[in-house]
Amino acid sequence: MTIYVTRHGQTAWNEQNMVCGATDIALSSAGKRQAEELALKIKDKPIDLVFSSPLVRAAETAEILCRSLQLKAVPDCRLAEQNYGIFEGAKRDDPGFLKARGQFAHRFPKGESTLQLAQRVYSFLDELGREYSGKNILLVCHNYTARVIRSYFVDMDNEEFFSYRLEHCAFEEYTV
Repeated sequence: MTIYVTRHGQTAWNEQNMVCGATDIALSSAGKRQAEELALKIKDKPIDLVFSSPLVRAAETAEILCRSLQLKAVPDCRLAEQNYGIFEGAKRDDPGFLKARGQFAHRFPKGESTLQLAQRVYSFLDELGREYSGKNILLVCHNYTARVIRSYFVDMDNEEFFSYRLEHCAFEEYTV
């Protein structure tokens, strides 16, 4: 089985260096262009299934990619971005956000912890392994979700984990 992972295209909040998290923000025009460019790059990949975060920025990206692949995306809430609670809409360099972000088991106030994110993403990946063995699957998700997916397949220490970043519409591949 091969798992392909991409992050949604840019949003206005990404362009303004704001925390999106679980807030439903649409793609910007730049984000739509990024998704169209990625669609051209992957149109000949042997992808059998596409799963997407239900958040609109990922769903829009998946829709653009699926037109090229002639597939339909299946939304799954376990691929949604981490809920950053009170920091949704804050600047990414907010000291409170930066401090809380580095705590794996600490829940963001009115949000979720990275541990909770990892639990739901790992359960999704375990299910893929059981139910879709031998298939090639594209996951359209978010930066922190992609970070957790990477940690499922690649051993990472804390520094590697917290510094890892998947750029908008970048594309990674994991063979299981």
